[in-house]
Amino acid sequence: MKPRVFGWLAAGLLSANGALAQTYVIGVEKQSFQPHYWISEQGEYQGFARDLLDLFARDAGLDIQYQALPVNQLTQHLLNGSIDFKYPDNANWAGDLKEGKGIVYSSPVVQYVDGVLVAPKHQGKSVEQLQRLAVVEGWTPWSYQDRIDAGQTQVVRSGDLGQMIKQAMKQQADGAYYNVVVATYYLDNIRARPGALVFDPDLPHTRGTFNLSSLRYPELIARFDRFLSEHRQEVDALKARYQVESNLDSEYLGMEQWKVDFLKRQKEKANP
Repeated sequence: MKPRVFGWLAAGLLSANGALAQTYVIGVEKQSFQPHYWISEQGEYQGFARDLLDLFARDAGLDIQYQALPVNQLTQHLLNGSIDFKYPDNANWAGDLKEGKGIVYSSPVVQYVDGVLVAPKHQGKSVEQLQRLAVVEGWTPWSYQDRIDAGQTQVVRSGDLGQMIKQAMKQQADGAYYNVVVATYYLDNIRARPGALVFDPDLPHTRGTFNLSSLRYPELIARFDRFLSEHRQEVDALKARYQVESNLDSEYLGMEQWKVDFLKRQKEKANP
């Protein structure tokens, strides 16, 4: 079955000889990863990534489409040429498949943190208390691999983000490992349980960036880099709107400010 292709088309965009302009296909992840990106009930790619890439396409006069694919298939589609770009990507991901292939990466679009969320009462405790770590299938908690290999931490597999959060909240696991902004957004806006689990910055965690990548079009990656620099104010406004880098250096990573203030007041009451 051919993967679904969707997106806005710059209808009427013509080359000098009157031929239809080339359409570039951006491969994106077929999953809900709010607020970064998600697929709507109508099958539309949405979120921060969509708005940013649409803005770039309009600025550069490009005709683009989005092709949603399973996460574990995107890199292969980039390598075989069925997609022109991949987002998100990172030079450290799928290194065994990419080695020597000449993939070009953009400047960082968004910073992220993958780490562990725990019950508030367990925040600040040592890593030794993480005897069971909930992890979504397909994710690898690299910061904990040595402990896992040594049998000090047991991985509790989850089918999706919702199940992982449920396992941690029901104490079937001592913590949940995921992208902290995305997990916090889920708790705040979908599960409606803000603060039920909180990021523990004292536990091992991984920092990285989301980038745009291409094998075929390094010149357009360079153009995208110029766009990020020349339109920094608009890009920052989109980041603020979607809260994709909210409180990136604090225990309240990913939370809206009013929720941060609320939790700080609750902590002050509990520890006068």
